[in-house]
Amino acid sequence: MFLDHLAVAGETLEAAVAHVEDALGVGMGPGGVHTHFGTHNRLIGLEDGLYLEAIAIDPEAPALPYPRWFALDEFHGAPRIGNWICRVDDLEATLRDMPEGAGRPVDLARGDLRWRMAVPEDGRLPCGGAFPALIEWQVDTIPGDMLPGNGLRLERFEIAHPDAAWLREVVPLKDARVVFVEGVPAMQATFETPHGRRILR
Repeated sequence: MFLDHLAVAGETLEAAVAHVEDALGVGMGPGGVHTHFGTHNRLIGLEDGLYLEAIAIDPEAPALPYPRWFALDEFHGAPRIGNWICRVDDLEATLRDMPEGAGRPVDLARGDLRWRMAVPEDGRLPCGGAFPALIEWQVDTIPGDMLPGNGLRLERFEIAHPDAAWLREVVPLKDARVVFVEGVPAMQATFETPHGRRILR
């Protein structure tokens, strides 16, 4: 399991993008539309093969007969890091070892990209999204390797939650940048940027 990207949610995509750009001082690039879940996004590359995504419900998308991913149907308030996504080589095999609620595989596509994502039936990941979404890319070159680094390097990603000890135990990710701490649910990422150290929440 490897850290793949972070997702910043907003009530609108414009709000989510502005939140990222104000915090990091770097403009986000283009993105696209996720037809299956009625969302749209914009991306920015980070160093070390990571990237950051701003995501929101697409106002032009039709009503869906099922919940959207990342619990976006229930999102309200200021833009913030709402989820983090980890890459795995075999999604179904990984899910067999994951706790209940980690999701079921859903085949997805956007443009030339193809991937499978573990999405819970109700859209809600365990611990209010403090548990990672799991992704299995089905392309030779993944977005983190395609997007330019933009001088942004993730130094630390802190996930605060009352069940931090449980998360440490069940999430098989060994990445010194990712830290679980006991506390009120929140996520914050510390970056080295062209403008010095910046924090995105």
